[in-house]
Amino acid sequence: MTGASPLSGRAAIAGIGATEFSKASGRSELRLACEAVLAALADAGLTPADVDGLVTFTAETNSEIHVARNTGMGEVTFFSRIGYGGGAGCGTVQQAAMAVATGAAEVVVCYRAFNERSGERYGLGQADRVMDTSADRAAYAWMTPFGLNTPAQWVALFARRYLHEYGATSEDFGRVAVVDRKHAATNPAAWYYERPITLADHQASRWIAEPLRLLDCCQETDGGQALVIVSAERARDLPHPPAVIRAAAQGLGDDQHMMTSYYRPEISGIPEMGLVARQLYAQSGLSPDEVDAAILYDHFTPLVLPQLEELGFCGTGEAKDFIADGHLELGGRLPVNTHGGQLGEAYLHGMNGIAEGVRLVRGTSCNQPDGVGHVLVTAGTGVPTSGLVLGVDR
Repeated sequence: MTGASPLSGRAAIAGIGATEFSKASGRSELRLACEAVLAALADAGLTPADVDGLVTFTAETNSEIHVARNTGMGEVTFFSRIGYGGGAGCGTVQQAAMAVATGAAEVVVCYRAFNERSGERYGLGQADRVMDTSADRAAYAWMTPFGLNTPAQWVALFARRYLHEYGATSEDFGRVAVVDRKHAATNPAAWYYERPITLADHQASRWIAEPLRLLDCCQETDGGQALVIVSAERARDLPHPPAVIRAAAQGLGDDQHMMTSYYRPEISGIPEMGLVARQLYAQSGLSPDEVDAAILYDHFTPLVLPQLEELGFCGTGEAKDFIADGHLELGGRLPVNTHGGQLGEAYLHGMNGIAEGVRLVRGTSCNQPDGVGHVLVTAGTGVPTSGLVLGVDR
């Protein structure tokens, strides 16, 4: 099936590869990146010499030249970087798909690697970072003096407003964590393998920034993940069933801030994700009813609920009931984060979630639902973001 967009159906993810997910990798971020890239190429049945395109995050510490040199790549004709932290995840695949569709490159690798637990910890926020004179740092100066220093604190204000407007409770957030950890418990690659939690465990976990509890917050991970994108036609000759890119989109909303968009008329939704959703459905020609599973960015549980609403799986304010009715479970309407998510498997800025989307299309997930034809994947929320629809090759 091909949508109205010239991008839809033109490219596919043909390879996925990752390091182990740990809290102390014991090796450099460059080595993690190279290990993930080589693993993804091997999965695709390709070699470093085949690669002529690279895409990563502006936050990535491993430059294209070092990844290319250390993995044995030759000439590279396309390279690109996407900003805004986890919001870049699906955007890297969009860039790769556009490069393939336009002929700018034939084999593009997207990668992300960091020692986010043993090295620089993103969860520490802005307070301990070196001062600079950028516009971004100036914007943070309106928050840090008042105690809004960390991502958890920024999200807490949004979460409090969401609770107030829609009558949700901490338990509604907790149900997201319980489902993620349930799926992680049966995924041998997950950090929380064989360690599920109950809703009581969630409610007993300590406050981080009310109304966020410890188990509402994603983990910190050392590791790397890479993806290989080629044309859909070429992917058919490679070892695994193609995960065809039916749609790929980015979204930067009106009056957008970095996780602190408090100045909009309404602050209980994620309009930039709504913008992504409209593009995804227009490109793919699909409706929410035709999406069989989803990988939703879950760095904080409160931001999963408005994603379900912005993506059209339920009405505004109805996500709490949608989740409570069991729709995120394997037997539910929309199995979500079958790998365990960033709360349960690993926090790789969402790149490991894209890999799980590929496994769902291939039919190889550790928690494989029946009849998966289309998977919707989202990137970081609260920031300019991106999304994908992956589908089976038909």
